[in-house]
Amino acid sequence: MIKRLFLGVVIATLSGAQAKAQETALLSPPPQMSLSDPVSQPLAPPRRARANFRGESAPIRVRRMADWVVASADNGNLPFVIVDKKFAEVFVFDRQGQILGTTPALLGWAVGDDSAPGIGDKPLSAIPLKDRTTPAGRFVAYLGHGPGKQDFVWVDYKDNIAMHRVVVGKPKDRRLQRLATPTPADNRITFGCIDVPADFLERTVLPAFMSTKGIVYILPEVKATRDFFSNYYDVDE
Repeated sequence: MIKRLFLGVVIATLSGAQAKAQETALLSPPPQMSLSDPVSQPLAPPRRARANFRGESAPIRVRRMADWVVASADNGNLPFVIVDKKFAEVFVFDRQGQILGTTPALLGWAVGDDSAPGIGDKPLSAIPLKDRTTPAGRFVAYLGHGPGKQDFVWVDYKDNIAMHRVVVGKPKDRRLQRLATPTPADNRITFGCIDVPADFLERTVLPAFMSTKGIVYILPEVKATRDFFSNYYDVDE
């Protein structure tokens, strides 16, 4: 597992009310985008057969996924993100597959790879702990705007899953402390969203998605990789 980032500064502090609004805001998608469009994958120009981690360490499952994305051009020449739920880490790449940054993240409270039916239409109080999962799969993601016009990334609009600044929430949740610990064991706390440090979102994620869409690959933690990525193959094989 890669080294944990130092999180002692520049993590935005949100009130409990802001936290609820940020994690549950249902906004209309941009008029120029159809959420039913899976995004065609145009032929990309010839490029590297492997992702470039630039010396960063990463779990083998992340490396294999990144290499497959690059070798198969599955990202359609768009920037992409890989979320490793097992180690609670996020990896951001440019459209050519060169890593832009990595960070620990907070994820859904429950272990699981699927979203409960209709969960995106339920209030927080109606979502039981067992349904608070971060779903696995390939998602066409794009920038959104929450309370106070703070940018974030819509991952799965239908089920209300986003990647955004860490939500402080209630003091007993200790979300900032969870994010800063060296183990992923305590990183399960959200309703399903992917919480990352504010500085990482602003310096790495938002610039990568500016003026374009991107692909977010959330790796499964229970089911097999090919259950969610049918065209996946091990590039080394």
